[in-house]
Amino acid sequence: MPHTGFEMSPDPFRLRDPLRARAFADLLARWTPPRPVRIVHVCGTHEITIAQHGLRELLPDGVEVLEGPGCPVCVTSTRDLDRAVKLAESGAIVCTFGDMTRVPGTRRTLAEARAEGADVRVVLSAADAVAIARKHPDRPVVFFAVGFETTAPGTAAVLLDSPPANFSVLCTHKLIPPALSALMSTPPVHIDAFLAPGHVSTVIGARAYAEVAERFHVPIVVGGFEPLDVLYALWLALRELREGRAEVENAYPRAVTADGNRRAQELLARAFEPCDAVWRGIGTIPASGLRIREDLARWDAERRFAIEGEPGEERPPGCRCPDVLMARAVPADCPLFRTACTPLSPVGPCMVGTEGACHVWYRYGGRPKL
Repeated sequence: MPHTGFEMSPDPFRLRDPLRARAFADLLARWTPPRPVRIVHVCGTHEITIAQHGLRELLPDGVEVLEGPGCPVCVTSTRDLDRAVKLAESGAIVCTFGDMTRVPGTRRTLAEARAEGADVRVVLSAADAVAIARKHPDRPVVFFAVGFETTAPGTAAVLLDSPPANFSVLCTHKLIPPALSALMSTPPVHIDAFLAPGHVSTVIGARAYAEVAERFHVPIVVGGFEPLDVLYALWLALRELREGRAEVENAYPRAVTADGNRRAQELLARAFEPCDAVWRGIGTIPASGLRIREDLARWDAERRFAIEGEPGEERPPGCRCPDVLMARAVPADCPLFRTACTPLSPVGPCMVGTEGACHVWYRYGGRPKL
C-alpha cells in the first residue's frame, strides 16, 4: 500500500473517523490535477457510502464522482423482464430478488403480475429457489438470476449441484470489465478514472481490469466501502492522473487480491460461457453476459420455455436513467427526479433499485457534511 501518512485500519469505526476524512480531503486537494476530473464508479454500494456520509462535500473543486451502470436491477433489459413476466403468467413459480419485482417491463412489473394471480416469490439466493422447487415438484420453478460477478457464483453452484428437474434459471448475469470498456468506447467519453467495485473484485481479482486500463489508458482503482476506503481510492486515482499513469491499483487489500477467488472463478467457468448481453439504457455490450453452458441446458429457462420478450421502452418519456447509467448525468439533472419519480412511484429503473443512483440520492439527498 502506498504511503499516505495515514495508517489504514480494518477497524470500521476508524474508517469512519470524520477527522481522518478531513485530513484525507486535504490530501485530495494537494493531488488534484489542474483541470476538471470525472471519476466513475460502477457500484451502488459505493454510491450509498458517498451519499450517506456526505463525501462529495470533501471533494476538491473540479473533481466529480458519478455512478455508472453499477446497479444490476437498473441495467436488466425490458426484454429479460418480459420473459420473467411471461413465465409467471404461464403458471411457473418465478423467484427473484425483491427489487426486481418492481422494475417495469413492456406491459407490467412482476409485482403487477403477482397482483393478478401469478406466483412470484422474493428469495435471497438461488438456493432458496431450489428449496421451493423441491417443495413443489409438480410445478416449474424459475429463478430469475440477476447481478454481476458477485452473485453469479451462487447461481453457478446451484446449477452444478444437480437441482431438481422442475427447476431452471433465467440467466441475466452480467460482467463488469466489459461494461467499463463500453463506457470508454461510447462517445462522448468524459471519464478520467474508474473506482472499481470491491465485492466484484474479490471474485475476479484486481488483475481483471488490467486490459481495460491499458487499452484506454485510464486509471482503475479497486475500492472498499467505508468512507476512508473510498477517499483513499480516490486519492490513488488522482495521484495517477497527476503523474500521467494509467494502472490498476488495489486500495482494498484486506479483501481483494490480484487474482481473486479461484474457486468462484472455476464455478463460473464450469456453469457459464460469455455472451453478448443487452444492458438497459446502454444497449448490447459484447461478451458482457453469462449464458448457461450446453451441458447444463436442461436447467436453462431460456432454452426450456423459448419465451421471448419485447424490445420494450427502455427510456420512459422525460426519464434520464440511460444518461445516469452512462455516467453522463446525475439524478438531479432529471426533470422527473423527486417530482413524478420517487421510490413509491418510480418511473425509471434507477429509482427502483436500492443501489440505483436515483434511489440513493432520494434517500440521502441533502445529507449534511460529514
